[in-house]
Amino acid sequence: MSIRRFVALLLILSPCAPGEAAGVEWRMARPAPVRDDALLQRDMLDAHNRARGELGLPALTWSPTLAAAAEVHARELARRGRLFHAAQPAGAAWQGENLFSGTRGGYGYGEMAGYWLAERRYFRNGPSPRFSRTGRWQDAAHYAQIVWRDTTEVGCAMVPGQAEDFLVCRYSPGGEVRGRRPY
Repeated sequence: MSIRRFVALLLILSPCAPGEAAGVEWRMARPAPVRDDALLQRDMLDAHNRARGELGLPALTWSPTLAAAAEVHARELARRGRLFHAAQPAGAAWQGENLFSGTRGGYGYGEMAGYWLAERRYFRNGPSPRFSRTGRWQDAAHYAQIVWRDTTEVGCAMVPGQAEDFLVCRYSPGGEVRGRRPY
């Protein structure tokens, strides 16, 4: 059996009041997620295109050019150890961008995309930036970019930092155009 497939059981003693017996809780430890570029591409395209398919939107294609741009920014995020959006030119060259950070080795690619897709619960197909049911566009912005009708390509990169993994996905054409509906 490979080490990646081995699942360890952890014994955790739960706190107890004086005079009580200690409680025992068993948890299964998760193996570290597998990391490689082909899996990243497959998992990201699957997650994005499943969400788009549910709405009858055309599937996105993978762009090595966007993935390379995403990697440049993901490396900068990992170096600095924090999230921030990249400075980009205005106009046709602008790329949409979704960011994720989480405990290093703690999340699979599909889980990372799942956090963006979970914003669907706050989303409404209103004109940008009024596409959030909460009144805060930030609550549904990742999902809005994923389902933006005019977007045709995506490219992503994940770079491990000191304590966190940094995922960047770039989109072309970029979405969230002021005054336009996502679809």
